[in-house]
Amino acid sequence: MPIGYLVTTALLAWCTFFAVVAPRRPRPLASLSFWFGLILNEVPFLGIYALVACTALAAAQGDLGSLGAKATVGVAVVTAAGLAVSAWRGLRTDQVVGRALEQGLGTGWRERVHVPLRRHRPWVRILLLPGFFWRRDVERIPNIGYGDAGRRNLLDVYRRRGAPQSGPVLVYFHGGGYASGAKNREARPLLYRLAGQGWVCISANYRLRPQTTFPGHQIDAKKVIAWVREHGVEYGADPSRLFVAGSSAGSNMAGLCALTPNDPAFQPGFESADTSVTAAICLYGYYGRYFGDPPDEPPPPPQPQGYIHPGAPPFLIAHGTKDALATVEAARHFAGQLRRISDNAVVYAELPGGQHSFDAFHSPRFEAVVDGVEAFAAWVLAPQRAPDSARQV
Repeated sequence: MPIGYLVTTALLAWCTFFAVVAPRRPRPLASLSFWFGLILNEVPFLGIYALVACTALAAAQGDLGSLGAKATVGVAVVTAAGLAVSAWRGLRTDQVVGRALEQGLGTGWRERVHVPLRRHRPWVRILLLPGFFWRRDVERIPNIGYGDAGRRNLLDVYRRRGAPQSGPVLVYFHGGGYASGAKNREARPLLYRLAGQGWVCISANYRLRPQTTFPGHQIDAKKVIAWVREHGVEYGADPSRLFVAGSSAGSNMAGLCALTPNDPAFQPGFESADTSVTAAICLYGYYGRYFGDPPDEPPPPPQPQGYIHPGAPPFLIAHGTKDALATVEAARHFAGQLRRISDNAVVYAELPGGQHSFDAFHSPRFEAVVDGVEAFAAWVLAPQRAPDSARQV
C-alpha cells in the first residue's frame, strides 16, 4: 500500500470537502471550512495538479495494484471532481459580477464607461503563480507614517512607476476581526491592477484590539483619508477622486467611512479635515455586532447600517455564498438597506461558492471581482452619468 499516496490523497480530499461543501454551522465546522477550504476553493487547479502528479508517481512505481491503492485512486477521482466543481464556481463569477453591474448601474452602464477595461485575465498567474503579485510597472512605497501609533499607523503607496499624474485614489483597509492582520496581506491583485492603470492605491495598518477599541479603528481610518487629502498630490494622486475599500473588518470600516463624511465623532483633533469619499467597495464584509460589546451598546454604533442616509455615495458589495466567518445573509441585508435608502447606485454581487478571504490569490473568482471593481469605478468617475438609471427600489 503506497502510504505517501494515501496520505496525500486523504489530505486533499479533506480540504476539498471543506472547499466544496463548506458547512457554515455549527461554528467549529465553519472554522474548519475556512482554514482547510480556502486555498483549494480559490485555486483548485493546484489540488488537481497534485492529484495527477501523485497518482502518476504511484503508477510509475507500480504501487496501484493492491485493493487499498485502487480505493485510494477512487478517492482521488472523487476529489478531482470536487475540485472541478470548485473551479466551475470560480469561473462563473464573471457572469455573476456582470449581472450585478447591470442591475446596480443600469442596462446602459457600458455606454458611460470611457476607459478601456480588461478583456483577458492573467491566466498564467491564475494557473501557475496565484500567489505572485509583483508587477514590473508598479512600485510600492512602504511604511509611510500617518499617525502617532507606531507601526499600526503606517501605510503603503502603490503607484505606476514614473509617478502617475492626478490618478484616482483607492484607500484599502485589511481584515482580521480588528485583532490581527496587516496592510500587505490581502487584495493585492486589486491594488497592483489599479496601480498599473494609473491609480494611486493606499493600503494602511490601523490600531487593533486590545491596543484600542471602537471607535479607535475608525478614527485611524479617517486619519488615512485626511493624510491622502494633505499628501496625496505628492505621490501623483488626485484626492478629489477617492474610493475607500476593505475586506472583512476593513470592509466594515470602509462602509463607515463612506457613510460618515466629516463626522466629528470619528475625527477628534482633525475635525476640519475633509473625509468624504467618492465611492465604497466592500469585500466579504463583517456586519455583525462589534466583538466584546454588550447587546445594549451605547452610541455611536460600530456598524455602517446605523448610518445609511439618502446621500450615501455609490457602493459595490461583493460577498461569497459559502462565507463561513461573515454571513452572506448579513451582506444581503446591508445591500438591501442601502438600496432602499440611498439615492446612489448599489452594486451587490453574491459570488457562488465564495469563501471568506477570496482576495488572497490571483483566482478566477477574485480576478472577476477586480474586473467588476474597475468597471464600477470607471462608471462612477464617468462624466454626466444619469443617477436615476441606477436607483434601486
